[in-house]
Amino acid sequence: MVEAEAKAWLSDRLAVPRETIERLEAFTSLLRAENHHQNLVSEASLDHIWVRHIADSAQLGLLAPTPDADWLDLGSGAGFPGLIVALLHQKRVTLVEERRLRVDFLRKAASLLGVDAEIIWSRVERMPARPFGVISARAFAPLPRLLELGTAFSTTNTLWILPKGRNAQSELEALDPSWQGDFRLEPSLTDPEAQIIVARGVRRTAKRKRR
Repeated sequence: MVEAEAKAWLSDRLAVPRETIERLEAFTSLLRAENHHQNLVSEASLDHIWVRHIADSAQLGLLAPTPDADWLDLGSGAGFPGLIVALLHQKRVTLVEERRLRVDFLRKAASLLGVDAEIIWSRVERMPARPFGVISARAFAPLPRLLELGTAFSTTNTLWILPKGRNAQSELEALDPSWQGDFRLEPSLTDPEAQIIVARGVRRTAKRKRR
């Protein structure tokens, strides 16, 4: 997928109207400008921002179980996928980010996009526990750490949507067997070699003692 194809996919597959595309154009300009002051995304990815960040985030919303599921995005960074999911899929999204400068950017970006998202300035482990229908995280932490941090916000029905790129299968295979649940891999629509870990019923069982 290239940039023009990503925009076409948004228009055709998600029926994103022209005015929303224009909001996203303004958002990409804001991101490019802010990236000179803080490292929100890699410089190389700015040339492929519609594929690498916008469409890559937008595809995750298609995996959500119900339209009204509350969505928690851990380590939101530049707003991927949280802000994009909130804008294009009309989800109630809570974004958690520990770095103040990034929180400031997220608030500016949410206002520019017209997104009414909850943006929390906090380390994930200090955030008060409450249940969410969906938990996502993109380029935030290794899989075991994500599961450790996220279980305070999950129930047996929570759907975990974790884009792990080309390392998805290896991270899942390396996961300690004490982590149980229904784990599966979904192909990425933006990169034929990338995959998304999708899980439900995630829980940790007691480790067996070695004899």
